[in-house]
Amino acid sequence: MTEATRQAGLGALANRNFRLFFFGQGVSLIGTWMQSVAQGWLVLTLTNSPFYVGLVSALGSIGVLAFTLYAGVIADRTDKRRTVVVTQSLSMLLAFILAGLALTKVVTVWQVMGLATVLGVVNAFDIPTRQSLLAELVGKEDLMNAIALNSSVFNAARVVGPAIAGALIGLVGVGMCFVLNGVSYIAVIAGLVAMRLPPFRPRPGAFSAWSGFREVLAFLHHDRRVETLVVLTATLSVFGFPFLVMMPVFARDVLHVRAAGYGALTAAVGVGAMLGALAIAVNSRRIVRRGRLMTVGGTAFGLCVLAFALSRSFVLSVVLLALAGCAMIVNNALTNTLLQTHVPDELRGRLMGFYSFVFVGMSPLGAFQAGVFAEHFGAPAAIGAGGLICALAVGTAAWRVPELWRT
Repeated sequence: MTEATRQAGLGALANRNFRLFFFGQGVSLIGTWMQSVAQGWLVLTLTNSPFYVGLVSALGSIGVLAFTLYAGVIADRTDKRRTVVVTQSLSMLLAFILAGLALTKVVTVWQVMGLATVLGVVNAFDIPTRQSLLAELVGKEDLMNAIALNSSVFNAARVVGPAIAGALIGLVGVGMCFVLNGVSYIAVIAGLVAMRLPPFRPRPGAFSAWSGFREVLAFLHHDRRVETLVVLTATLSVFGFPFLVMMPVFARDVLHVRAAGYGALTAAVGVGAMLGALAIAVNSRRIVRRGRLMTVGGTAFGLCVLAFALSRSFVLSVVLLALAGCAMIVNNALTNTLLQTHVPDELRGRLMGFYSFVFVGMSPLGAFQAGVFAEHFGAPAAIGAGGLICALAVGTAAWRVPELWRT
């Protein structure tokens, strides 16, 4: 399998530990996307308000905003595999609690908000630790391939999960989506436990959380390219990615489709993203100008989101979402790769914590602003303005930071 995977351009899969991680994640992420779709539909059903849809999504990420910088410090201090096992187990428990509330028909929007907030705190520790674990599983030589493959399975799940959720919501309701998500965590936990990794040895010279944070800030300011990548990630998180949060509103109120149509719209993003990620994975060793391709992807993403906001055709919207998904993953995967290949090993957890802070942690601001904007001016105006801002920001960065364009 080792030689075959390398010849196919999938060198990271030659590593047994990464294969366990990859296939376990694949199963678990299908459940995660099922829960995401079901939760958005549940909130819209309970409240009939785009504002609450955005608010619940914001609460689901506010824990990342509050704790992920500290979580990056913890990731550099502790056994990453053990930390991820704990966070995945807690996420499984929360999924089963939400399933119980939904199946017994006692669920309220306040309960969903509370569980989403707690899950956000768990994710604050999970995301940077899981991201920085990849380099330990495959090494820097296959890191871009591993990131792209990880993105491909994430987005393959984005296709399968919403499609299953859309069917289940119509047949048996949202509760079963939450049940299956809870069960799916068993796969990734089992894969993590089965890995063969060297014993964890704490790094000599313990550092405080504050000194660790200052060290990564100094690193960011030292490299203009890295600093620009972080700023662009924050911009896309606040203004670009809320188009996913507003998907239930677009499905029901703009395109006038039911739960199955909502699932198809979400799945379209996943199809495009999966194809984009696989293209990067297969060609990972041939891509030389990574910064150039990243900026092209970011600009194209903003323009596709703008076009989607203007569309009133379901078929055209599906096509535009697939293109947006492809452009989004090209930008995200290459940004992640550029950051991790430029960071020293001893700073990787903290840099991934900072990256998670702007990528996921700032999404509450994006979800909240999109919800408020949509409540007053409509979802198309909110999402279209965000797409335009993203395209202008990435294009401006490519012009003002030429070293990024040449990377």
